[in-house]
Amino acid sequence: MIRSGLMRVTVVLLAAALAADLLPAARELEIYFVDVEGGQATLIRTPAGQSLLVDAGWPGFNARDASRIQAAAALAGIRQIDYLLMTHYHLDHVGGIEPLLARLPVRCFVDHGENTETGKNAEALSESYRRALAAGRRLTVKPGDKLPLRGLEVLIVAARGELIAKPAPGGGAANPYCEGVARKDNDPTENARSVGFLLRYGRFLFSDLADLTWNKELELVCPNNRLPPVDVFLVNHHGANLSNSPALVYGLRPRVAILNNGAKKGGSPDTLRLIRNSPGLEDLWQLHFSLAAGRDSNAPAERIANLEPDCKGHWIKLAARPSGAFSITNSRTGETKIYPVRSARR
Repeated sequence: MIRSGLMRVTVVLLAAALAADLLPAARELEIYFVDVEGGQATLIRTPAGQSLLVDAGWPGFNARDASRIQAAAALAGIRQIDYLLMTHYHLDHVGGIEPLLARLPVRCFVDHGENTETGKNAEALSESYRRALAAGRRLTVKPGDKLPLRGLEVLIVAARGELIAKPAPGGGAANPYCEGVARKDNDPTENARSVGFLLRYGRFLFSDLADLTWNKELELVCPNNRLPPVDVFLVNHHGANLSNSPALVYGLRPRVAILNNGAKKGGSPDTLRLIRNSPGLEDLWQLHFSLAAGRDSNAPAERIANLEPDCKGHWIKLAARPSGAFSITNSRTGETKIYPVRSARR
């Protein structure tokens, strides 16, 4: 009788273990880094099935970027965008919004407020966004706000040139990498007003600060770092050296960095070298091989989605679990690398 009971318990435990193995997709956070040739289009599918798209890429090119976003959404099982976060009003981020709306409905537009840049091109971009806003409701955010997504936290840490006043949970420590890092000329553009956020799913942390530039980075992380160490860092500003100060990159201590560059846009050699020297970094992944950086500064080929300028728009996918474990897939090669749980955060 005792033996029979033990067998039943064993069968139940095995069944539970098998069920757990069969359920990862339902409990995973998925992030698709869509190739929009040096702009941004980052598609997030939450474990609850909600969708957050960060920016919409470029206009033109026969709706290339909107089509690539639509294809990624289909892979993720997304039929509408619940929240479209426009980080700032530059062509490589908001330009593709109207062709996107022709392919996917958007329920809510998230932004930092009005475009502060002037001139013919800036006004045309603002007018395009105003037309798009008629398709859904608008949510204007400020630092400290959280997006209303279920099962995870998206904390706004920067918006319209302002920064969170209090450290995010896990942040607040003195940042030794601030020493000797000088400020640059102030940036009057929309880049410095970018909406940046910290995404937390259980123990997994991901940062996306869009095109936030050097001085704003320093204000955010010096002398005390208001951000905690992260698992995955979306490299600021497509890897431009107008951003990505050592104080930020080293202060975040990312386990993995992902670069949404183009073949000829972003991916500056000095930024790539700095990132690859980041303390504790395991891997750098790139959407494109950077022609300016050469073979020595680029990531290994297996970590690059598109090796040639004339490419097929391969994406990179991240899948994370609340334990802190995650994986990254290169759609060009079909290969996935698993990053297991770490016993303690650094």
